[in-house]
Amino acid sequence: MSATRMTVEIWSDVACPFCWIGKRSFDEALSRFEHAEETDVVWRSYQLGPAMPRDYDGDIYDVLASKYGGTRDQAVAMNGRVREMADGIGLETDFDAIKPTNTLDAHRLVHHARRSGLADQTKERLFAAYFRDGSNVSDTGVLRRTGAEVGLDPTEVAEMLSSGDFTQAVALEQEQANDLGISAVPTFVFDRTSAVQGAQSADLLLDALNTAWTAQSR
Repeated sequence: MSATRMTVEIWSDVACPFCWIGKRSFDEALSRFEHAEETDVVWRSYQLGPAMPRDYDGDIYDVLASKYGGTRDQAVAMNGRVREMADGIGLETDFDAIKPTNTLDAHRLVHHARRSGLADQTKERLFAAYFRDGSNVSDTGVLRRTGAEVGLDPTEVAEMLSSGDFTQAVALEQEQANDLGISAVPTFVFDRTSAVQGAQSADLLLDALNTAWTAQSR
């Protein structure tokens, strides 16, 4: 029996550079996948720093040094290697400009965009806002502008952000990740039967797509 649809769920955080790199690789893999039109991609929420304040008094190097117990120079060197990875697949980044912040509202915006079929575009723009533009992705003005850029109504976005809409949905997806044993992002889950973790190559992700499709088609 042939499969009719396949679902790929991607747990990620806007503040994770490997998630943006992984998204770009997955986009390429999906463009080469024979059954892309029969594949539903669902972006799932995963906050790496749920306790991070909206306005952090420091930069990304301070965050990494504190989180991993290393020095600031080590954090700078680590991000230098990540920048090289991003450059290698055509992503423009500016780690010096990053504004560390709580990503809850950014995840809520993705949930809001999902209702209009614009979650993927919203996720891409949030990555660019955070890693390239140096924007605070918890700022209402930034989120309204991001939504408008992908076709969402800024007034509706503002109303959503001023409410508690999707806050519980974000928490639920974090719980689902824990239940599935997901402890790092990005994690790509194929029909809840197999998974790939990390910023893998497009070739590896294409293999995973083909394997998952074949498995459910038997």
